Amino acid sequence: MFPRLCDGLREIANGISAPRHILKLCGSDETLRAELPDRWEPQPGNYFMIATTACDDAKPLPDGYELQVHRSGAISRVCILAPNGDLAANGCAAETPDAFVYDRIETAPDHRRRGLGLAVMAALGTARRSQAAPQLLVATEEGRALYARLGWTLLTPVAAAAIPAH
Repeated sequence: MFPRLCDGLREIANGISAPRHILKLCGSDETLRAELPDRWEPQPGNYFMIATTACDDAKPLPDGYELQVHRSGAISRVCILAPNGDLAANGCAAETPDAFVYDRIETAPDHRRRGLGLAVMAALGTARRSQAAPQLLVATEEGRALYARLGWTLLTPVAAAAIPAH
């Protein structure tokens, strides 16, 4: 992901012709599209967001659900298993000296609206060593609304483009 337009983004976009590569830019779809060769196709946009307070208002999991936390150094992964053993929700986070970054927070469609996403966020947040470092994530359109209700602030839209497989 590029924080702004630069020669490096243009060079990479011009140099890649193989499918399944994705370029991301903190900025609008129009700005990114204007810099890319025609072989690149726009992808759904996302949103770079920040929070400065902890996500600590998770409720107990519904009956039968199990929370698992796996940590390896600065990286944490949380899984919530449904009563039948299926993966109901999961997510990852990593901490750097300057930020705590959440990634791939997802709740399976059949398990939504039960507080599982919030439980994943809260469990990941317990791994934060620096309470002063900002929390960051890239959200989908649907996620943006949820995170905004939780006190997250939009920093910038994130435009994406890919070379499709033929």
